[in-house]
Amino acid sequence: MQKKRIGILTSGGDCPGLNAVIRGVVKAADKLHWEVIGFIDGFEGLLPPGDYRILDRPSTTHIMPMGGTIIGTTNKGHFVSKVGEGNKTMVAPEIVEKARSLLEKLRIEGLIVVGGDGSLTTALQLFEAGFPIVGVPKTIDNDLEATAMTFGFDSAVAAVVDALDRLQTTAASHKRVMVLEVMGRHAGWIALYGGLAGGANAILVPEIPFSYDKLCEVIKIRDYAGAHATLVVVAEGAVPIGGQEMYQQKSNTGESRLGGIGDVVAREIALRTGKETRTCVLGHLQRGGAPTTLDRILGTRFGVSAVQLIEDNKFGQMVSYQNYQVTGVPIADAVNRLRRVTPESQMVATARAMDICFGD
Repeated sequence: MQKKRIGILTSGGDCPGLNAVIRGVVKAADKLHWEVIGFIDGFEGLLPPGDYRILDRPSTTHIMPMGGTIIGTTNKGHFVSKVGEGNKTMVAPEIVEKARSLLEKLRIEGLIVVGGDGSLTTALQLFEAGFPIVGVPKTIDNDLEATAMTFGFDSAVAAVVDALDRLQTTAASHKRVMVLEVMGRHAGWIALYGGLAGGANAILVPEIPFSYDKLCEVIKIRDYAGAHATLVVVAEGAVPIGGQEMYQQKSNTGESRLGGIGDVVAREIALRTGKETRTCVLGHLQRGGAPTTLDRILGTRFGVSAVQLIEDNKFGQMVSYQNYQVTGVPIADAVNRLRRVTPESQMVATARAMDICFGD
């Protein structure tokens, strides 16, 4: 009698904790005497002749501390359906049918898709086409409305805090303003949590348009009071009042690449205050390296719960972390619903109480 066989793929940007998910899936499936197929480089591995490998206990024994994903990932290719916030295209029917034929050939009875909003948008299309899909949310931005937390976020925040700890010492030595640009396209969670934990004096997030005058006024007041070093954390999607997002690269076929707001903020600060100002762009350092304890646990719980959803034939569901429990929610309720920082939230209020400036 043939064993039940399930598949897993990781899609979109990498982040710490992906391998913890894979390990959780493999060990939970092994307990049920199931086989696990890992598709290489995201959805692209579904195209015939197929690019995949068998995942078992020996091959996943020591992967939890590793960053990235042992089965690779991509945010390009034939299956991209998210082309900007709120915009999507349909995966070509012939591509869908090629993927279906491969899954049928391999006897895949459940496919776990680990990805963010864009990857889950593709997963939803495949589910609506009849694929046995279960989703696992993944984004360091922590901006999916349908789950209270995503793995990778805590590791990204830890990278920001480490950077701020290091920048503080050099800023104090030279009496400089240090501007740290972090990830956060539409939501400022990384900037908010990282800035609060790292002792930032100003945090600029996409949800709160900022004024250069107010930001620089705070820096001048600090300088007058003898606090000559200032740390400013700015999310890549932050915008000044009446301004626009800054892009490294604009695209008409996919999501444009943000970046550069840190340099602009630093130039304006130097011009308006006369303070020596430097910029540090943290970039992909936030995505790499070993996951934190929290992300290892959350990733493991997500992987185990995804297998449980397949066992219960709850396809079209995504695992979700709510009130300290991992449950399932419809993928359709998860995509295109971003969770953003609320300016009136308790976290923002806490930061303001600590004299952190948001530039508003």
